[in-house]
Order: sequence, then C-alpha cells, then structure tokens
Amino acid sequence: MKNLLKKYISVSIFIILIMIFGCSTDENTSDSALSGTIEIDGSSTVFPISVAAAEIFRETHPNVQIPVGISGTGGGMKRFVVGETAISNASRPIKEKEAALALENEIEFTELEVAFDGLSVIVNKSNDWIECITTEELNSIWDQGSDINNWNQVRSDFPDVEMNLYGPGTDSGTFDYFTHVINGEEGKTRSDYTPSEDDNVLVMGVSGDKGSIGYFGYAYYIENADKLKILSIDDGTGCIAPSEDTINDGTYSPLSRPMYIYVNNSELIKTEVYEFVKFYLENGVMLANEGGYVGLPQTNYQESLSIISMYK
Repeated sequence: MKNLLKKYISVSIFIILIMIFGCSTDENTSDSALSGTIEIDGSSTVFPISVAAAEIFRETHPNVQIPVGISGTGGGMKRFVVGETAISNASRPIKEKEAALALENEIEFTELEVAFDGLSVIVNKSNDWIECITTEELNSIWDQGSDINNWNQVRSDFPDVEMNLYGPGTDSGTFDYFTHVINGEEGKTRSDYTPSEDDNVLVMGVSGDKGSIGYFGYAYYIENADKLKILSIDDGTGCIAPSEDTINDGTYSPLSRPMYIYVNNSELIKTEVYEFVKFYLENGVMLANEGGYVGLPQTNYQESLSIISMYK
C-alpha cells in the first residue's frame, strides 16, 4: 500500500510538472511565434522613441522586423495615406489634405499621442553673446524675406559675426510647427538656410559653425549637449529654457508640442502590430524618456489603450 501511494504521488508530481512546463512552453512558443514586418516612417523627431520601442519589443519578439525611416512627417504621411506603412511618426497632427487622401485610398487610421517635445533653438557651443532669444527676434531672423545675415543685425551690442541658419526641410513636421508659431503661417520662411530632414545633419552643421543658429527636437539637443548650446525663449513673459518640467507644464511657450504616431487600422488588427502598439503605449513614459523626450500623464496612455483595444 505504501509503495502504491509513493507511485501515485510520483505520477501526480510528474503530471503537474508536465502541466507547468507545458503551459510555459506554449506561452514562449506564442511569444516567439509572433512574426511579420511593421513598417514605420515619418518624423525624425519621433524617430528616437519609435526606435527604442522597436528595439526593446524585438528582445521578446525577435521574428518581428520593424524598420523605422526618417523621411519627415510630411514624407511619412505621403507613404502612410497610400497604405505603404503601418505606422507614421508625426511631430504635428495630420493635415486635412492628408486625411482626405487617406479616405480616398480607403485608409482608416487611429491617432495616438506618445510624448511631449520642446522644440529647441540652438547655437554653437562657443557662442558667448546670447543666452535668451525672443520670439520677435526669431521671427526677424527666420521670416520670409528676412535679410539678416549677421548677429549684430539682431541686437546692436552683438558682435560682428556672420550668421548661418540650419533647420528642418519642408517635409518636416517640426518645420511646419516652427513656421506656424514663429512666422504666423505654416511653411512661411526664408529659403536661404541649410535644410535637412535628418536632425543629426543639423547637429553637425551647428556644432561646426561658430555663427550658426538652428532648431530641432529637444532629444537631439540632449544627445549632443556637449557640443551645442541651447537658448531660452522669451515669448513676452520672460526667458524660459526647455526642460522636462517646462515642456510638460507648457510654460516653455510657444515651442512645447505633443508628438504622435498614426496607425493604419487594417494593420492594427494584425496580432504583431496590435501587440507592438500596445507595448508602445504601456511603456510610454519609459520610451519617451529613453528617446530624450517627456512622457504624457499615465491617464493619456490608458485612454489610448482603451481606443486600440477594439482591434484586439
């Protein structure tokens, strides 16, 4: 009887172990079974966040390929509205004409806010004559028809140093936002500056040019703070420098802004895309910080998770 009991206990333990390890294996198989390609393109500003999301997600799901491009918000939207990409990074809301093209091509989409950015005005590290610039001065430098090409044209007590301008290209959402809030009209700007959709090119330009001034997303300044100088902005209420606090509470005005991803709904019903977007939102604050930006309040991410849950 004792031997029979031992045999029964051994068999029972064996069955329990099979059940435990069997379930674990099934779960692991389910994770590793996720596969496919999630094509992302668009804003160079949102790029660091989406790259961080892709890299961390693939640690658990290595069979999911997630290429992330940087053609600018406008360039990304051109691809997104014809169904070439699953997700479009954007540093501004989608334009009416872009949404109309999406509708025309039967592309339904979901807009999701993912972080806050403080668009940053930067100069060369050796610049020792300016710490804060007014929005009026920025307008005088960047507005269409401006002929300012020397720092002493901005303020008479500034030195006689040639000024060279660096900024995003016309496909950039950062370009759209900056020209709107500084020059009063989206796309209205002088044309004699060095443009690029790749913010790293702008970093190299400003860091190598003593008389330079430029603008791009906060993350690219943080990543290159050792070779750039950031300016405080005075919109009439005093000089405010961009920081996690001033970007989050909006006092860094008028250059604080939300950032977005747009997701093609027909892609969102695919398991790998849904799980990636869900991961993106569940880890929103961490990913925003990883990318050099400011995370949204947790309630914002929860609301977005509720929106996408219908595609599960």
